Amino acid sequence: IEKILSVLSEIKGCRMAERGEFTRRAVYHNKMDLTSAEGLIDLISSDTQQQRQWALRQMGGELQRLYDSWRQILVHNRAYLEAFIDFPEEEIPPQKMNEIEQEIQDLIFKIQKHLDDKNRGQALKNGFQIAIVGAPNVGKSSLLNYLSQKDAAIVSDTAGTTRDVVEVHMDIDGYPVVVSDTAGLHETAEEIEQEGIRRALVKAKEADLLLVLADAKNAPSLDEATKDMLKYENALLIWNKSDLVENKNAEGLFICAKTGQGVDVLQETISQKVKDKMSANDTPMITRVRYKVALNDCINALKRFLKVQEIELKAEELRTASTALGKITGVVSTEELLDVIFSSFCIGK
Repeated sequence: IEKILSVLSEIKGCRMAERGEFTRRAVYHNKMDLTSAEGLIDLISSDTQQQRQWALRQMGGELQRLYDSWRQILVHNRAYLEAFIDFPEEEIPPQKMNEIEQEIQDLIFKIQKHLDDKNRGQALKNGFQIAIVGAPNVGKSSLLNYLSQKDAAIVSDTAGTTRDVVEVHMDIDGYPVVVSDTAGLHETAEEIEQEGIRRALVKAKEADLLLVLADAKNAPSLDEATKDMLKYENALLIWNKSDLVENKNAEGLFICAKTGQGVDVLQETISQKVKDKMSANDTPMITRVRYKVALNDCINALKRFLKVQEIELKAEELRTASTALGKITGVVSTEELLDVIFSSFCIGK
């Protein structure tokens, strides 16, 4: 390959394509917008069927059509206001201003509803986050290994074997899932264990689903650290080592990660929660932080529009709002923004 590239480089006018150059040309020539280009990035890097399906939807212009429709509303109303600015002898009818303000309020509601997607897009892009937490030696690593069907984590009867976060990437019903095994939660003076516990607590806070493991032999009593984990709304109590007990009346799921007893019920529960979080619907998902930043900028400008009274200021706020939306699709863009987006492409593409 190196020899071929070396020979090609000697041909006049022949050079190596830059990252994302072909897609960038398509954007420059209005063959696709920035959201479609980013959909192509997601399609190339997708690992699961659901990721591919959503990437194709975005690449097909689903987000572009939504944002462009909102932008057209702003452009239309801004043009109406600026017409009265250019012809001050004409007073804008109060009824018309009320209609414009109502339309802007409706648009704010739609954008806020779009933003309030519980991070579905980010979860589909980066994976549904599951954290396994609990006291030392309750079988967290055994459960991770059983769920992933491989020896991802070291299993030992020695407490404190897991000192760092061990992550496994899985595909559940076409959705990307990241399962994390964490250090056992307990009081310790050992510095490395303390850091492991700190990381476990961070993972617990960030998780979409928290699998809180406890020893079935101690049911229904729980230590304080485990009780603290159950305070999270997304926490699911699981009693492991259920093969060693007969009484299984305590609240929670009873499983045996060693033999697989009861794990099928847990897997069905996980699958349903993943689908509830990330299943696609008619509302496009927000897959990038920059979309959220621009949408929030748009909402803030529209809220200022409703507060100010001067028609010139109202028109300016509508311009600011439409510019924010335009930055998402590339109607309003800068070279710096394009460089950031296309830097994640492979050579050419």
